Amino acid sequence: MTTMIRETAEVDEQIFFDALIDADERIEPRDWMPEAYRRTLVRQISQHAHSEIIGMQPEGDWITRAPSLKRKAILMAKVQDEAGHGLYLYSAAQTLGIGRDEMTRQLIAGEAKYSSIFNYPTPTWADMGAIGWLVDGAAICNQVPLCRCSYGPYGRAMVRVCKEESFHQRQGFEILLTLMRGSAAQREMAQDAVDRWYWPSLMMFGPPDDASPNSARSMAWKIKRFSNDDLRQRFIGMIVPQAEILGVTLPDPALEWDAAAGRWQMSPIDWDEFHEVLAGRGQMNAERLRRRREAHEEGAWVREAAAAYAASRTGAPSRSSSEARSADPRSLSGARSADPRSLSEARSADSRSLSEARSAETKRPDPPEDPR
Repeated sequence: MTTMIRETAEVDEQIFFDALIDADERIEPRDWMPEAYRRTLVRQISQHAHSEIIGMQPEGDWITRAPSLKRKAILMAKVQDEAGHGLYLYSAAQTLGIGRDEMTRQLIAGEAKYSSIFNYPTPTWADMGAIGWLVDGAAICNQVPLCRCSYGPYGRAMVRVCKEESFHQRQGFEILLTLMRGSAAQREMAQDAVDRWYWPSLMMFGPPDDASPNSARSMAWKIKRFSNDDLRQRFIGMIVPQAEILGVTLPDPALEWDAAAGRWQMSPIDWDEFHEVLAGRGQMNAERLRRRREAHEEGAWVREAAAAYAASRTGAPSRSSSEARSADPRSLSGARSADPRSLSEARSADSRSLSEARSAETKRPDPPEDPR
C-alpha cells in the first residue's frame, strides 16, 4: 500500500513538473524534480563553475607581463570577475544537494570536466585579445540563452555573468584593434593569435547535434534553448563583421554565407582534437590541474580560519564552509507546497530577470563602431 501511494505521488509530481516546463516557468530548489534532471544540472553547472575557475589561469599569467599599468589593472579586474562567476555557479549547484567540497574534489582529482578551451597555451599578449574577443564572445552566445534556463538559481546567476562577459569581449576586441593599428610585427602577432583560437572557440559549443547525447534532453527540459550547431552559427554570424573591422582574417578559406540554406558554410572542425583535449591530453591539461591542486592545498589555512571565525560569531562548532552549506535545500520539502509563500515571492522576483534575459537574447552583440 505504501509503495502504491509513493508511486501515485511521484506520478502527480512528474505531471506538475512537466506542466511547469511546458508553461516556461522556473523550477526552484524546493520543487520536486526528476533525478535525471537534477543530475544533468549538477553536471552542467559544476562544469561551468570549474571552467570559470580554471579559466583564470591563462589570463592570470599575463597580469605581471601586461604592457602597461592600465592593461594590468583591467586584466586583474577581469580575472576577479571570473572568480566571482565561479562562486555564483558553485552556489547554484549547491542548491541541488551537492557540496562545494565534493565539487572541488572532483575537479582536482581529474574526475570532472571543464571547458577544453582553457587547455591551450597563451604565449603572446595578443592571446589576451583573442581570448576576450573569440572565447568570451562564444561564451556570450552560449550563455545569454541560459538566462532563461528552467532552473531558477542557474538562470538568475547567468544574468549577471552575461553582463560582465560583454565587457570582457569588448576588452579583447580593443586589445586586438590596438595591435592591428600598430607595427607589422604587432599585426602579425594579432593574426597569429586569431589563427590559433578560432577553431577551439568554435569547439566550445560542443559536438555536432547528431553526436551530442545530452543536448536533446537538455532542450526538452529547457535547460538550454538552442542546439550546439545553431549556437555555432550565431557566433560565426557575430564575428564575421567584427573581423572585417579589425582587419584580421578568419582562418577558414571555405567560410561563406549560403543564402539559399540560410547558414554559414565552413570547413570541417577537427573533432579528434576536441576529444583529445577533453580527455585530458591537451597541451595544458596537466599544468592547469596541477596549479589548481596546489592553490587548493595552499589555501587550506584560509578556509580553516574563515570557518573558525564564523563559528566564533555564531557559537556553533567549527566546520568547513562547504559543510555549513551542504544541507540539501530540497530536504526542507519534497514539493512546492512546503512553503508556497516563499516560492511565490521567488517567482515574482524572478520575472524581472527573465524579462531582461529575453530582451538580451533578441539582440546580438553589436560590433564596435568602425574606428576608421
